[in-house]
Amino acid sequence: MDNDNVVKVGMAELSALKHPGVLITLGLGSCVGIALYDRVSKVIGLAHVMLPSSLQIKNNDNNAKFADTAIVQLLDEMIKLGASRRNIVAKLAGGAQMFAFNSSLDIMKVGERNTIAAKKKLRELNISIISEDIGGNY
Repeated sequence: MDNDNVVKVGMAELSALKHPGVLITLGLGSCVGIALYDRVSKVIGLAHVMLPSSLQIKNNDNNAKFADTAIVQLLDEMIKLGASRRNIVAKLAGGAQMFAFNSSLDIMKVGERNTIAAKKKLRELNISIISEDIGGNY
């Protein structure tokens, strides 16, 4: 694989491109990697989201940081490259519980909340999840 065709997607970033090309992300932890793919047009997209909801943070214009806004923006970027919403499928990774807390508060379960938010948004957009490797304790 030619390195010119490889794009690294960092934390709170997203990217879309048309084949040939590869999108990679590293160190997901409690973050969730959301990969979208149009099987017909060969357009791919990847978001590395940190938090479940943009409604929890004020004055933040980085849509890629949040599951609820990153997926919508990624979908828009893919459509600009020729993808069709009806052909897009998703894969998810990450969403781990990184630290053991002596608390049952949901606020401490960032990975689980990220996963739930990503799945909810994909369901709202009628995008099927065909594979996932999520959760776990590390």
